[in-house]
Parts: sequence; C-alpha cells; structure tokens
Amino acid sequence: PNLGIVKYRDARSFVMADIPGIIENAHEGKGLGHRFLRHIERNATLLFMIPADADDIGKDYQVLLHELEMYNRSLLFKPRILAITKCDLIDEEIKVLLKPELPDDLPVVFISAVAQQGLDALKDLLWETMNRDDDWEEE
Repeated sequence: PNLGIVKYRDARSFVMADIPGIIENAHEGKGLGHRFLRHIERNATLLFMIPADADDIGKDYQVLLHELEMYNRSLLFKPRILAITKCDLIDEEIKVLLKPELPDDLPVVFISAVAQQGLDALKDLLWETMNRDDDWEEE
C-alpha cells in the first residue's frame, strides 16, 4: 500500500493508505490478494473509490464488500464511505440517475481529482467519521 499525509483544515492532518488491487476473488489470492487485504485490517475507516464511468457502481461496491467479508468478516463493521470518482465526466442529471444504483447504508460523495471537485467535502467526511465517538460494533 501507499501511505500519504492528507492536509486538513487548521494545520491538521491524517494518514491515508491507498490499497489498490482488490478484485473479485482477491480473498482466494487472485490479483494481489492477501498481500493487500491484510493491510485493510489496520485502517479505522474504509474509503471505497469507484469511478463514475463504471458499468455498475452498485455491483462493484458489492464485490468489494464480498471480498472483505470472505477475508475477514469483522472488516464489514468498520465505518465506510463511498467516493464516486471522475465526477467531472458526468453532469448533475446523470448523478441523479445514478442514485438508485448507489448503496443507501453509507455516505456517498462525488469527487474529481482532475477538476478538484468534492475533495474538501470528502476530507470533511473522513475527518468527521474518524473522530466521532460512537463505536462501530459487530451486530
């Protein structure tokens, strides 16, 4: 994984880990498999990033959740956020059309690194999620 420091408001910062390579059947060792899945256990909050031009955002998200569950079910109880990337490729009308495809059990934010859209909102959401007092526990 790649680690980086995210600068936040008022000279605060937090560490982010970029863990790429989670593909279908990663829990069986496909792709980078367990090499990267084990790093997820060390993270307090999980940020899933799926591009706006994906064929089926909802399905892609479910594949990621399934891989986490098959590797270590307790990962499903960590706070999660979904970022839809490349939002500069779609207009507001398309965002509305995408809503039914998006999960409704976690925060979703549209971002674009290229157009610098939604990045502050994402950082705010990450900061709030990482610093809230409630504990996510297995039900």
